[in-house]
Amino acid sequence: MTSEFSVGDRVRVIALPAYVKTAEPMPMLRPPSVIRLGEEGTVLARQPGSWSVRLETGAYLLDGQFLELVTASTTDEEDPEATSTVQAEPQADASEALKLPPQE
Repeated sequence: MTSEFSVGDRVRVIALPAYVKTAEPMPMLRPPSVIRLGEEGTVLARQPGSWSVRLETGAYLLDGQFLELVTASTTDEEDPEATSTVQAEPQADASEALKLPPQE
C-alpha cells in the first residue's frame, strides 16, 4: 500500500472510505456505493491530503490508503484469460449453415 503515485498511474481501489468526495470545482460528498472495491482508475492530480482519481463513474478525491498501484504483472496474475489467445473456429460455407439445396 504505497501512497506515492505519479500523474497517469493506474490505481485500484483496495478499501472503501466512509464517503467519497468528488473532484469537481464544487466538490460534493457521495456515498461509497458510487465506487466499487477493486475498481481501477487513473491518477489525475495530487490534491492536498488526497489524490484525484478518474474512475468509471467520475473523478473522486481519495486518500492513498484506499489505493494501490496497478502494475502489468499484477493485472496478469489476477486475470490469466487476458493474455490467452482464443482460436476462432473456421466458418462453414453459408449454404451449409442454412442447409440450402445446391443452386442449378
